[in-house]
Amino acid sequence: MHELIDLLLAFSSNLGYTGIILLMAVESSFIPFPSEIVVPPAAYLASQGEMDIFLVILSGISGSLIGATLNYFLAMWLGRKVIYSLSRTRIARMLLINEAQIKKSEDLFLKFGNLSTFWGRLIPAVRQLISLPAGFSKMPFKNFIFFTFLGSGLWTVILAVLGYVFGANQEALRQYYKEISVIFGAIAIGVIILMVMKKNKNKALPPS
Repeated sequence: MHELIDLLLAFSSNLGYTGIILLMAVESSFIPFPSEIVVPPAAYLASQGEMDIFLVILSGISGSLIGATLNYFLAMWLGRKVIYSLSRTRIARMLLINEAQIKKSEDLFLKFGNLSTFWGRLIPAVRQLISLPAGFSKMPFKNFIFFTFLGSGLWTVILAVLGYVFGANQEALRQYYKEISVIFGAIAIGVIILMVMKKNKNKALPPS
């Protein structure tokens, strides 16, 4: 783990903000590259005066939007049937992507529509794939960008703060990242449950 952190620190230092954009674009596309090993090391460099924390955050959000937009348009152009077929291939398995994950993301989107592209960015295993059902359904692009920006922005800020404060202490960074992931996952699930209950309640009300 320490070797990987050192490698990413060197990568961020050498390629700077462009490297953050590239890695976060990869993280938000089909390849399951964890954002927690991209933004925090760069934020740690910012705490040492080698980078600017606001540009780190901006680069992280920009990369996330690029990767999510790629998924959105691929899903729109290729269509649901082709994407599901591709998820059953050997390459998809190598990338740790499977049909069940896409189905989970699609079910979330079908239930909650636009808001799912916001909350989905905070849920592990859904984060990278929530753009696909948005593309399947041809969700208005301006709405997609808006909610994706909010979700990606929130997540990037959290990672940047963790890296800035705990970057030199990898054990603390991993601990707080895990705790925050659980908290936000629980919040997202709680919001989804409340939305389902509200939706069912509205259906049960007699017409006026």
